Amino acid sequence: MTVTAVVLAAGCSPGSDSGAPVTVVGGNGVSAQPTPTATPTVSAATSPAPSPKDGTAVLVRCADMEDPYATVEIRNPNAHEAVLEVKIHFVDAYGSPLLDTSDQVVVAAKDELAYRVPAKFQYTDRIAHCEVEPVVRAVR
Repeated sequence: MTVTAVVLAAGCSPGSDSGAPVTVVGGNGVSAQPTPTATPTVSAATSPAPSPKDGTAVLVRCADMEDPYATVEIRNPNAHEAVLEVKIHFVDAYGSPLLDTSDQVVVAAKDELAYRVPAKFQYTDRIAHCEVEPVVRAVR
């Protein structure tokens, strides 16, 4: 014989949720605990990290036949390591562009770095001067 029992906590009606645990013992003597409902948790909102600031670049030395690398000093003003994009333009004696380069460089926090930018060999004999963009964009 199976016995079905409905147990209500004091002051509760069927379908209400008093929040108090209730133990129900069935006809087979096995007790069942109701499954607790999940309680939503509120976590503190974290604000995203501030966007990195752009750095600066200064041309130290232009490329030539003896040394086909331009040297640029890159400065990172950020309080954390940043990836900065440096752009160099190699120009001939007539002011015509020969080669434009763009490199992403990792620079330590509040540091400066001497970075060598290669010029392609076929242009080194025609490079009259180099131009560096003074603002290096922060990539990340």
